[in-house]
Amino acid sequence: MIIRTLLFATLALAAGAASAQPSAASRPAALDRVVAVVNDEALTQYDLEEAKRIVLQQLKQQNVQQPAPDVLEKQLLERLVTERALLQFAKESGIKVDDTQVERAIQRIAEDNKMTVDALRQALAKDNVPYTKYRDDVRNEIVIQRLREREVDNRITVSDAEVEQYLATIKAQSGGEAEYRLAHILVLVPEQASSAQIEAKKRRAEEALKSVGEGADFGQVAAGFSDASDALSGGNLGWRPGARLPTVFAEAVRGMKVGEVSPVLRSAAGFHIVKLLERRSHDEPSVVDQTHARHILVRVNEVTSEADAKTKIDRLKDRPEDPSSAKGGDLGWINPGDVVPAFEEAMNKLPLNQVSAPVRTPFGWHLIEVQERRKQDVTADRDRMQAQVAIRQRKSEEGFQDWIRQTRDRAYVELRADEK
Repeated sequence: MIIRTLLFATLALAAGAASAQPSAASRPAALDRVVAVVNDEALTQYDLEEAKRIVLQQLKQQNVQQPAPDVLEKQLLERLVTERALLQFAKESGIKVDDTQVERAIQRIAEDNKMTVDALRQALAKDNVPYTKYRDDVRNEIVIQRLREREVDNRITVSDAEVEQYLATIKAQSGGEAEYRLAHILVLVPEQASSAQIEAKKRRAEEALKSVGEGADFGQVAAGFSDASDALSGGNLGWRPGARLPTVFAEAVRGMKVGEVSPVLRSAAGFHIVKLLERRSHDEPSVVDQTHARHILVRVNEVTSEADAKTKIDRLKDRPEDPSSAKGGDLGWINPGDVVPAFEEAMNKLPLNQVSAPVRTPFGWHLIEVQERRKQDVTADRDRMQAQVAIRQRKSEEGFQDWIRQTRDRAYVELRADEK
C-alpha cells in the first residue's frame, strides 16, 4: 500500500514519492525528453511516468477506474508543473525545512497509520518507493504548508459581524447547523483567460455533467475531468459545515437532496460540479472538561532551527524562577480538541500548577502549566468558536486555491508533452 503523507493534502502528489531515478545511462533516452519547463527547471518524461506509476497504483488500491491515459497524463503534468512553481517560489522566499522537522513529521505519519517508522519504511519498499524520496515528498509538503500559512492563513481575519451572520444563518436552518459530505469536480480557468478559453472550459464542465447525468460514476468522472488536487480520489471533500464550504457550494447544496448533483457552478477559480453525498445536523448541548492553561512557545521556522529552539526551551525550563510566569502565554479555558494532540496529551497529564517538560508540536517547543480544571456547558461558546473556525477555514481554502492559481499563472511554463 502507498502510505499517504497525512499532512496537507491540498497539493500532496503521490508523484512526489516516485522511485529513485536510475542513471541517465541505464534508462531509455526517450525518458529524458523534456515535457515541460517551469521557469528555469525541466520536467522530463521520466518524472511524468513515475508520477503515473504511483497514481495508477493508488487508483487500483482504491478501486477507482483509471481515467483515459491522455487525460491522466495531462492532469499529472499540470499538477507537477504547479507543485514545481510553488516550490520554486518557496525557495526564492527563503523557506527551508531541516531534517529533524522532516523526521518528526514522518513519525507522526507512521503513528497516524498505526505503525512504526520501520514498518512504514517496509511498506514503502514494498511499493518500490525509496525512503529518501519519500522524505523529500514530506519536506515539500511542509514547505508548501509554510507558504500557505505565510501567504494566506496569516492574512485572514474573521470579524464579529461575520460570526453573527453565520450564527443567524445556522439558527434559520431547521435542526441546527447542517453539515454536508460532498464530492466535487473543478475545471480550472486561468486568471487571464480569454473569452474563448473560458467558453472551452465551460464546455468541458458541461461534458462532465452530461456524463454524470447519463449514469457514469461521479468519482470516475472526477478522476477524468477534475483539475482539483483530490480528483484522483473521486473528488471527495469529506464532512464540512455549511459555512466552511466555498460560497458557491454553500448556496447550491442547501437546496439539494442527498444524491443530487448540482448544475455547473461558476467561481473565480473556474467551473464546479457538486454532488451531495450525505447531510447531518448537530444541535445538542455540549458539556466538556475544560482546562485553564498557559504556555511558552519557541517556534521552529526558517529563522529558528530545531536545535536552537530546543536549546532555548531547555534554558527556560532550567531557570530557577517559574518559566510560566513570563509575560503572556495565557491560553484561557481550553476545550477538548482546541489544541493539537501532542499539546493536549501533555496538558491532560499535568498536575495543577506544575510546569511540563518541553513538549514538541508542529508549531515548535512548549512549556505548559495547568492552572485550573472544570466542567462547563460550552454550547454558546462552542457555537461561536465553531463559527470562527468554519469561516476561517472557508476563507483559507478559497484563498489558498486562488493563491495557487495566481502563482501558477505567474510562472513561465512551456509545455512540450505533445512534441515528438
